[in-house]
Amino acid sequence: MRRRLLTLSRVALSKRGTARRMSATTTTSMADFLTKSPYSPPSWASHLRPLPSHTFSLAHRPTPIHRWNVPNLPNGTELWIKRDDFTGMELSGNKVRKLEFLMADAVEQQADTVITIGGIQSNHCRATTVASNYLNLDTHLILRTSKLLADGDPGLVGNLLVERLVGANVHLISKEEYSSIGSEALTSALKEKLEKEGKKPYVIPVGGSNSLGTWGYIEAAREIEEQLKCRTDGLKFDDIVVACGSGGTIAGISLGSWLGDLKAKVHAFSVCDDPDYFYDFVQGLLDGLQAGVYSRDIVSIHNAKGKGYAMNTAEELKFLKDLASATSVILDPVYSGKAAYGLVNEMTNDPKSWEGKKILFIHTGGLLGLYDKVDQMASLMGNWSRMDVQESVPRKEGVGKMF
Repeated sequence: MRRRLLTLSRVALSKRGTARRMSATTTTSMADFLTKSPYSPPSWASHLRPLPSHTFSLAHRPTPIHRWNVPNLPNGTELWIKRDDFTGMELSGNKVRKLEFLMADAVEQQADTVITIGGIQSNHCRATTVASNYLNLDTHLILRTSKLLADGDPGLVGNLLVERLVGANVHLISKEEYSSIGSEALTSALKEKLEKEGKKPYVIPVGGSNSLGTWGYIEAAREIEEQLKCRTDGLKFDDIVVACGSGGTIAGISLGSWLGDLKAKVHAFSVCDDPDYFYDFVQGLLDGLQAGVYSRDIVSIHNAKGKGYAMNTAEELKFLKDLASATSVILDPVYSGKAAYGLVNEMTNDPKSWEGKKILFIHTGGLLGLYDKVDQMASLMGNWSRMDVQESVPRKEGVGKMF
């Protein structure tokens, strides 16, 4: 019954989607959610090729931009934050912007299954699973974990809980196997297996980071432009800061800022591979769009990986706790948390370079990743006590109502 209902829903979405074209002034509403629409690029990106034909409306947009009162900034520095952690609940974070284009392509190709790959707490894999399930597509996830954990049940912590609740097929691979085989070979092997079973799989790369997925943050650049145009104070950003884990987000926002009206300098804080790797990878994405620009001209990539991908020092986790206490903005430990930690350290070590700047920090989501760090963060959470009720407080006999 469930599959039949979902199939009917999918047909209805496709019919609705033909009537509406996405434009620069488009904002999503609940009525638009899961609507397939023809896509019109920003005028400044219309020369890029290939152009996407359609998108699926998956994210709640535009996401807010507000002042972020981080303590001890350099003199005259204004830090603002774009809340792409507000793009949804199960679909929250930056990945859903890429999936709007990738899922439309999967449906266009009449896929019945989506394959993607990432770390054991991959935000991208969680968002892909939820989006696929909405569109009546099965999901197969290849998740990288330690050799000790690759042969057992992966558990239900963080993103895994959401993925498994909505029915993802989880395939575990050790970090050593992942490194020696590679993500492309692994997804190709699973695709071949599923095709032999009669499936029509669509492969999405790590982080949704290919040239088609790059359009998600080209479109985000247009969104920021429109938000600034609506303001009456003439706000303009000198710099944009964002985490970099797979390269697609920084390729899109850097290209959009370069080609469009933003003209802000983009700083990417890499949380896994070294900057040279990402310069080359982003160049490949730009070349795939026939952009005609060089990655090193449009983005400055800083090394923020610390101990390694998804690994944190005690200082980094304390920074997240202190920042949440000071500003109520909760960052994830893998991406935006490391980017913010790197940014604040650079401001502390070289304040002159940042003085007087108006900076936009893009929060890419990932809140569920914090649940994987509870043991490491427990010692930071000391603000609790057993309530002491004095004997002078009146009591009633028997058991009272709870509410």
